[in-house]
Amino acid sequence: MTNTTPSLERPLTGITVLSLEHAIAAPLCTRQLADLGARVIKIERPGVGDFARGYDKRAKGQSSHFIWTNRSKESLSLNIKHPQAMLLLHKLLATADVLVQNLAPGSTAKLGLSYESLQAQYPKLIVCDISGYGTEGSYKDKKAYDLMIQSEAGFLSVTGSPQEMAKAGISIADIAAGMQAHSGILAALLLRANTQQGSHITISMLESMVEWMGFPLYYALDGAPPPPRSGSDHASIYPYGAFPSGDGKMHMLGLQNEREWQSFCEQVLQKVELITDERFCSNTLRNEHREPLREIINTVFSHLTSKQLQLRLHKAQIANAQINQMQDVWNHPQLQSNLHTVQTPNGTLPTFLPPAKNNSYSPMVEPVPALGEHTRSILKQLDYKEEEIEDMFNEGVV
Repeated sequence: MTNTTPSLERPLTGITVLSLEHAIAAPLCTRQLADLGARVIKIERPGVGDFARGYDKRAKGQSSHFIWTNRSKESLSLNIKHPQAMLLLHKLLATADVLVQNLAPGSTAKLGLSYESLQAQYPKLIVCDISGYGTEGSYKDKKAYDLMIQSEAGFLSVTGSPQEMAKAGISIADIAAGMQAHSGILAALLLRANTQQGSHITISMLESMVEWMGFPLYYALDGAPPPPRSGSDHASIYPYGAFPSGDGKMHMLGLQNEREWQSFCEQVLQKVELITDERFCSNTLRNEHREPLREIINTVFSHLTSKQLQLRLHKAQIANAQINQMQDVWNHPQLQSNLHTVQTPNGTLPTFLPPAKNNSYSPMVEPVPALGEHTRSILKQLDYKEEEIEDMFNEGVV
């Protein structure tokens, strides 16, 4: 594993992000801001914390989701419903550049923490509200989880096999929203540098997921049939999917154009007559005649070992890949230079560095916090005295 030497200056050095966050969307957004050097103060419920801490215990007794999305943050335990909490929050807001929240719809407004309530007092503050369905419309108060959004956005209708739909194996609606929030905040910081004014960003998981659904939406425009559920195959390009070699190993391969089809026929299948076969001489036709083409490919591949097939695919410059399991990914030779370590409350764990590499700085990779780990230090920075801090603990404020 590699170790990075932190640069003193990162893109978001000096930026403070205050986050009322839980689950995945907002934590993923703010973790990426922390990667870029922002100070992220994560506000958590005393004694309970972000409920994602309890999703599982697979990472040295800690939640896999939480470890993934919460490195490089400070954890402040705070009962935001306590009468004294608002004074503390406003002290933090006076020093913050960004407020991110993905609480239940309407929660921050009830607390007086909406953008409209904060704008006059903190004109440079950027507020980012992440919700399931947005802040307007008949769905604005509807409870939203990742699978619900995958369903509403039409993702399930095009994913799976012809016999059965399937959800994504990861929380893609949450991830989509977190990515949109991250880029939206970066854009707002650039805008503020020019205008000296904060702004209000609203991100919905539904709209974020629908943005990713562009291909099937246009494919089915004007009432046309949608892309069929095609398992591991591509819905409209063929051959593009998983095929077995003679020794039983699966290989993912994909052809994108006629040049590749010709090379595939000549060097991999070694059947040049297929190039001009009227059933297969365009992608549209190959897609229409999948089954006979699949039979031809499987017959040829059945006489080849995995190594022999890979050599043919490589020589023909056909895109191909192994179907890796999770341990294969941790050990992937192409990823070893991007593998780092991160401290957690239960010890050191491996972590991948952010995929966007910049030669001017190294990303920030600081520990994953324990619940409330930084509460005392943050309160001291806000000039609370020791006796005041003890009173807050005793009275259930923090």
